[in-house]
Parts: sequence; C-alpha cells; structure tokens
Amino acid sequence: CPVVPAPVNSSVAMPPPADIVKVAIEWPGAYPKLMEIDQKKPLSSIIKEVCDGWSLANHDQFALQHADSSNFYITEKNRNEIKNGAILRLTTSPAQNAQQLHERIQSSSMDAKLEALKDLANYSRDVTFAQEFINLDGISLLTQMVESGTERYQKLQKIMKPCFGDMLSFTLTAFVELMDHGIVSWDTFSVAFIKKIASYVNKFASDISILQRSLAILESMVLNSHDLYQKVAQEITIGQLIPHLQGTDQEIQTYTIAVINALFLKAPDDKRQEMANILAQKQLRSIILTHVIRAQRAINNEMAHQLYVLQVLTFNLLEDRMMTKMDPQDQAQRDIIFELRRIAFDAESEPNNSSGSMEKRKSMYTRDYKKLGFINHVNPAMDFTQTPPGMLALDNMLYFAKHHQDAYIRIVLENSSREDKHECPFGRSSIELTKMLCEILKVGELRKLTCS
Repeated sequence: CPVVPAPVNSSVAMPPPADIVKVAIEWPGAYPKLMEIDQKKPLSSIIKEVCDGWSLANHDQFALQHADSSNFYITEKNRNEIKNGAILRLTTSPAQNAQQLHERIQSSSMDAKLEALKDLANYSRDVTFAQEFINLDGISLLTQMVESGTERYQKLQKIMKPCFGDMLSFTLTAFVELMDHGIVSWDTFSVAFIKKIASYVNKFASDISILQRSLAILESMVLNSHDLYQKVAQEITIGQLIPHLQGTDQEIQTYTIAVINALFLKAPDDKRQEMANILAQKQLRSIILTHVIRAQRAINNEMAHQLYVLQVLTFNLLEDRMMTKMDPQDQAQRDIIFELRRIAFDAESEPNNSSGSMEKRKSMYTRDYKKLGFINHVNPAMDFTQTPPGMLALDNMLYFAKHHQDAYIRIVLENSSREDKHECPFGRSSIELTKMLCEILKVGELRKLTCS
C-alpha cells in the first residue's frame, strides 16, 4: 500500500518574523492598544498609525516612550531595544515637552513652578529630552534661577522654607542630569554660579538632597575644567568638607571624598603636598577610620572605590622621594645621617661637637654606622643611591628615630650586640622594608577606575 503522508497540523503557530514586536500602547483616558510594530517601518509612520487609531491630529507632535519608571523616549537609535510584551505610552514629543517645561518652570505660581521642576528633574535623565531642552538654552535658565533664587525668594524662605528647599533640590537635580549627558561644556559657567553652589555645601548642610547635588556639581566642575578647578579651589576649603564626613549618610560621605579626590587630582604638583599636609592637620585619616570604615554599616562599592583613589593619590606623593637618589656631596642630606647617629649614640650632646682628632672621630663614626646597620660603614650615603626606595627610606628612618626615639635606640643597641648570623641591622632592614612597602602599596602606579 502506498504511504499516505500525515496531515499538516495547521494549529501549530509559526514564530513571528524577527522584525515584528508585539506591544501594548497606552494613552490617557483610553484602553491600551495591542499592536504589532514593524521595526522595518520608519518610527514616524508607526506613531502616525497609533495617532490615527485614537483620531489624534498633528502626529508629528507625538512620540512613544517606555511606560516604566524610566519614561525614556523611543527613537530610531534605541527602537531595537523594544521587547515583545513591552508597554509603551503615546505622549507629547520631546521638543513639545521641552518647550512646555521651559515655560512652566518660569511660572509665577510657586506650586506650578515646583511641579514643573519636579517633572524636569525626571525627564532630564533622558538624553533625547535633554538635547531638546538644552537647545532652548535651558541650562542657562537653570543657572540663572540658581544664581538669583536665594535672593528672589529670601522673604518667602521663612514662610515657605520646605517649598524653597524642594525647588532648589529639583533645580540642581535637573542640572546634574542634563550635564551628565556631556552635551554642554563645563567651561561656560560663571563665578557667581560657582560661588552659589559652593555656598550650598555649608548653607544647606542639613538638606541631604541639596548637599549631595552640590557636591556632585563641584566634583564634575573640578574634573572637567582646569579653569573651573581653580575657581572651585578658591571657594571651597578642606575645612568646609570635613564635617560632611562626620555625619551618618554614606552617600554624602562618598561625594565628599570624591570632591577631595578631584581637588587632589587636579592640583598642580607643588600644591598636592601642601594639600596633603592640610588633610593630615585636619585628621582626615582618623575621621575616615571612625566615621566611615568602622561605622556600623557595610561600605558600598562607590565608597570603597573613592577610598582607593584617595589612598593612591596619597601614596603617590611619595614617588618623588622614592625615585630620588641621595647625593653623597649634599651636606643637608648627610646631616640626616649624622642625626640618626646622634640620636642613637649621642642623644645628650650636640651634633659635630665631639672632642678628639679628626681621625678619632672618623673611626668612631665608622664604628657607629656599622652598629646602625649600614652596608657602607665609611660613607653610608651610598646606601641610598638605589631607587626605589631612594631618599624615602632615609625619610622613614629619621621619622622613626625622632617620633619613636626609645624604640629606635633599643633596636639599634640590641642589634649591635647580636652575633652576625642573627643580626637584623636597622639600616639595611629599613631600606628593604621601605622598598617592599612601595611595591605592596603600588607607590607611583596610576589609579584604576574599577579598583576598591
């Protein structure tokens, strides 16, 4: 018998074409539309089709956006990211929306102005909207509002302080979001605007949102413009930033360290050591240990990274000394070695005041330098000609001898009386330890953007 082929099961659905996406589209006051979007069609044609379905004229004034919390506009560039089952929304076009918000934020009604600024802060995260708003000179409008805002509403602040705080917060948020897209250069801002933002770091310290935005703006100004770095550095001091590390809000602490890092990173070489000295005077290390590292909460990734950057910038200040060879002819450098000898063996007398002949003193010095553990007993300056660790090793030795004098003297005396096979000579050990620490702490290496 001939074999009869089995009938084709017509109920088995064929997969939809790759260019067809099934979505739901919302419009206020109407039931959502289920429709198929053909990704090969121009986006304008799809929007016209949706508008025709709801009998809406002027389809060029409409756009589609994601109906999730992002509210991002759909464009020809990102339309391929639409997934099957996505919920979209028909809304006013980015240009129309930008124009309306540009007008609304200039309203004479405080309530209307506040609502408009809130919407602007939300929409500004979308680069498509941001471009349209910036084209209307929106950044200048916001900076003018910031510059004049405090004076304009000074009388109202006592009555409407919460409202004013919210307005400023939304204004700064919108500004930060718009600038984050990299469309506008940071070099365009006035000294008045910088002064105002810097003043908020102190004036609104209790308002977390205003403080956080202000710190974020200062960091971006410093990192993105050499001219602005100089202006910001004149307006904000380390002393003004330190108190924000002593609070409990980790986000504020993170932004504060980010600003310190930015100022550190952009400072000229001759200013960095000066800045490091100020940080030491302000007890930055102990403040970070107490209020950040030992606080009763986990350190988030961004804070860990900012701490890493601060460590790298601080350690890298040692690179110059680490790579500097000692000059055996430099009397000031030789005096440091004399001081090490004096503290260890002659603490009660003044340097270079030993009695006896020159030969006797040389012999005594050679003996003492051997006890101190130098390789070259006659001219220990030669021990510091290798880089790394260079002069950094001698700096560490002098610091130890001066600040931990009893321990220093004890170590030198104990080692000078040991047998050679058990010795741990202070000089050679100090040089090797300094070299090892420079390797472990990666002194002189560039920071990595992802390290913690």
